[in-house]
Order: sequence, then structure tokens, then C-alpha cells
Amino acid sequence: MIPAWMLIPFVVMLLCIAVLPLVPHVGEWWEHNLHKLYVSLILGVPVGIWLCVNGMSHDLIHQMIYDYVPFILLLMALFVTTGGICIRGDLKATPMTNTVIMALGWVLASFMGTTGAAMLLIRLLLSTIKQRKYKVHTVLFFIAIVANCGGLLSPLGDPPLFLLFQKGADFMWWMQNMVGEWLVTGALLLAIYYVTDLYYYKKEPMENIRADISEARQLRMTGLINILWLLCVIASTMFINPKYIPAMGAEHAPWYLKLLREWAFILIIGASWWTTKKAVRVNNNYSWTPILEVACVFLGIFVTMTPALMFLEEMKESIQQVISEPWQYVYMTGALSAFLDNAPTAMVFNSMAPSGEIAGLASDAFLKAISMGAVFFGALTYIGNGPNFMVKSIAEQEKIEMPSFFGYMIKFSLIILLPVYIIVQLLFI
Repeated sequence: MIPAWMLIPFVVMLLCIAVLPLVPHVGEWWEHNLHKLYVSLILGVPVGIWLCVNGMSHDLIHQMIYDYVPFILLLMALFVTTGGICIRGDLKATPMTNTVIMALGWVLASFMGTTGAAMLLIRLLLSTIKQRKYKVHTVLFFIAIVANCGGLLSPLGDPPLFLLFQKGADFMWWMQNMVGEWLVTGALLLAIYYVTDLYYYKKEPMENIRADISEARQLRMTGLINILWLLCVIASTMFINPKYIPAMGAEHAPWYLKLLREWAFILIIGASWWTTKKAVRVNNNYSWTPILEVACVFLGIFVTMTPALMFLEEMKESIQQVISEPWQYVYMTGALSAFLDNAPTAMVFNSMAPSGEIAGLASDAFLKAISMGAVFFGALTYIGNGPNFMVKSIAEQEKIEMPSFFGYMIKFSLIILLPVYIIVQLLFI
């Protein structure tokens, strides 16, 4: 039995992420990834010791080896391969141009993952808008549209969908059943962004507009070998799993066989790094800082949320008495996905939902609700999905002052994203 007080370290971890950047002087200390690692260890190590002492070491080991390691290696593989594709150029940063870039990322996200699409296009977008005075809103919409909502149409789009695919869902299930939710959400967010950017574009100082026009350059792509490595990441995600290699899913399979896909990711990371000219990454302003920030922060999140997820599992019967309708699963899955990792959250609610024809998999109505909540609501906070932090970090490297943790929610996600999600839920679920 997990006592409620064991949720305190997780809450403190979230508060550190939200509050420390706002505290004078402490915020500068928090900017260093090593200090984020210190906080993760200070909060995570006691939790790990408590779990081991109380006979729950298996849960901790499973969480870290089979959830955290695959999570980080997949993000790193996408980060390294897309970071080796340099799209140079400076388009005219008109509202239509920026919206087209967003729409492209929205489509690509379902086929190369939200991380892959976000890392491929964020630098192009930042280069395009660099002469603009008003930039923050563009990055915020990019996080929502490309780094989250676009990934709804396939298991490649977002980790929770891949785990549901592993549970037995057909690879094409989301394409066949959730195109409507994907289209309406994307259309609404792109339309809202276009109107918002048009408003700010009209407020731009004339000298900024002139600079944007005069400094425009044609697009040029280098590092194209990484398209091959990116395809290898996608193929590994699709085919190196127990469905195609049953030995990986055997009950007593050794850990190195269960992590066969992750070994492939490591080889792809090395191949991408070795075959990409250094100048390409230099021109791309490539830095390890964003992925290291994700690794340090999510280390603490994954350890401290282990008791939180176990607590939810123990409360399963009580929760089922409170939530029984698909629309309720949208908001419960979504609320927890915004603050917990959306992959294990989706698994918890999949186990709570009424089963469909496939054992261990929720029925279609509940599967739609869980998928929507896990994928869309990851955009409600910076920690809801791994790419959110990466995009924020890259934007800050380009001297864009991003909102604080709470500022992001109050000024953007709760007033723009949540109403859109409510509309889509009312229409489809």
C-alpha cells in the first residue's frame, strides 16, 4: 500500500520546475543542467531507497529501465538525427509563411514523431521570425501544434500511442478512427495562430518588417544522410518490438533482449553523429543542452512519479466508481498527462477502462478518449511531453524570453488550448 505522503517528492519536483526559475538569483542557479540533476537526485534517491526497502524495487527498476531509458533514447535518437539536418534560409516571416511551417510540422508529427518534427522545424521557424519583435506566441503555438497535437494519427506520433499499439491496437487504428479529431484540432489551432500572428504582425515596427524582407534567403538543406538515419529510427520503432520479435516479450527474456530497440537507437545515434559533417551541426546551432535538460529533469520526474502511478493503480476501483464515461477519461487522462508522463498515464487508464475485443485493450470509445487526453493535453504544461522542454530550451538559446511554468498555463494553454480541446471533445466523444 502506497501512503499518500509518498506523493510529496513528486509534487515538490513539479514545484521546483515551476517555481525555481521565478525566484531571484535561484533562477540563474536553476538554469544549469547539473543543478537540475542535483535536485532530481536529492528528491529521487530517497524515493528509490524507500521503494527498495519496502519490497518495491521491481517497480522502480521497471520504471527506470523499461520506461525512462527507452523514453530518453528515443528522444535522443530523434534529436540527434533531426539535429543533423540543417535547413538554412530565412523566409519572410508573414503570418501565412509561419502558419504553413506549423501546418507542415502538424502533418509530419504523426509520421516522424512529435520530437522529430519539432526538432526538424524549430530552427527554421526561429530563423524565419528572428527579425520579428513579437515571437513568443509563435513558439507557444509551435509547442502545441507540432510538439503535441500533430502526433495523433499513428503509434509513431507519440509514446502513449505506441504503447497502446504494443497492447494490440492495429497500427492503422488511429488513422481510421481519429482523423476527425486530428483535423478539427489542427484546423482550429492553425486558424487561431494565423489570426494571432496577423494581429502581432500589424504591430511590428516598420524597421523590423524591412529587415525581415531584406534579409530573406532561399532554403537550402544539408546533412541529408540523416534522413536515412531518421527513417531507421522510425523503422526501429515500428518493427523492433515483441509483435515482430516475440522473444523480446518473453516473460524471462534478458534485459538486453527486451531493450533490443534501444540498442538500435544507440547505433543510429552513433551513425548519425559519425556521418554528419561537423559544419552542418555548427550551422544548425546544434547543442546538447536541450536533450540533457530533458534527461536531468525527467530523471527526477520518473523516479518520484513511480509511487504516484502505483497509488493510482491501487485506487483503480474507487476511480472506476467516479469515472465511467469516455468523455471523463479524456479529462482524467489529460489532466494527469499534463503533469505526469503521458505514456504510463495512458497505460493506467487503459487498464481501468472497459475492455474491447482485444484482451488488455480498452474498447474503441475509451481508446479514443485515452488517446486524445494523452496526446493533446501534453501541451498544457512544459513537462507534459518531452519535446516541450526541448523547444523551450532552444528558443531560450535564441534569446526568446519564454513564459514561466505557470505563465505558460495562465497566458496560453488554459485560455487557448483547453477551450479547443473541450470543443473537440463535445464534437467527437
